[in-house]
Amino acid sequence: MQLQTANVSDRGGRSRNEDAYGQWRHAALFASVVADGAGGHGGGDVASRIAVDAVLEELTRVATAGVALTGPALLRVLLRANDAIVDAQEHDRDLAQMRSTAAVLGIDEAAGLAAWAHCGDTRLYCFRRGATVVQTQDHSLVQSMIDANLLDTRDARSHPRRNVLFSALGTADDLSIAASEEPFPIADGDAFLLCTDGFWEYLDESVMIDAIGRAETPVAWLDLMVAHLREAARPNHDNFTASAVWVGDASQTTVLRMPAP
Repeated sequence: MQLQTANVSDRGGRSRNEDAYGQWRHAALFASVVADGAGGHGGGDVASRIAVDAVLEELTRVATAGVALTGPALLRVLLRANDAIVDAQEHDRDLAQMRSTAAVLGIDEAAGLAAWAHCGDTRLYCFRRGATVVQTQDHSLVQSMIDANLLDTRDARSHPRRNVLFSALGTADDLSIAASEEPFPIADGDAFLLCTDGFWEYLDESVMIDAIGRAETPVAWLDLMVAHLREAARPNHDNFTASAVWVGDASQTTVLRMPAP
């Protein structure tokens, strides 16, 4: 089982990019993580970077201990990232309000299995043969309204309170992290996408799937989606970050961190 990967991160219409991403490999194990920070005094970019660095470090510890990359294991990885952000909050009063959403994907190429975990409204998708087979559910007010049949899914992206979250890393109490429960067998042609809300806000799933059909590589897939995003985005739109993972040809990925701004 082999992988192709691509990444994009852009400050959009903002003065600062508060997103971060990273990728990791250990033997037949691969992982990708995307985070979206928030907080005053520049805390957002600090929180997302802490989250990504903590995830990458914890993944190495988990792999060295021989632990499989299951959903529960990735949930514990995000708990460690939460602890790292809380620790940083306690050492710098200016960063006390910083938070970060995150999504992490783990793939065992030898076993042909994937797992994931997420917190907040950074999403993970898996597309297969022109259909959405996995889409994480946001920890947000809008998602709770959808679940209660108070809001149609089509209206979620334009709802005035779409940015109200119920959970984010950097929370000492009442933290919610969701994770895949069963092993997810992957197949050639599967396309995974991890992305922040600044990305998926302007791209519904039909656009993502259409772009797959017109792209020969994950780089081309992201390019098509970014072009659509730039055409649709409002002035001063949010930062956007996405990580694409295609199951197929050989990957050159080892460990990747987003360059420092």
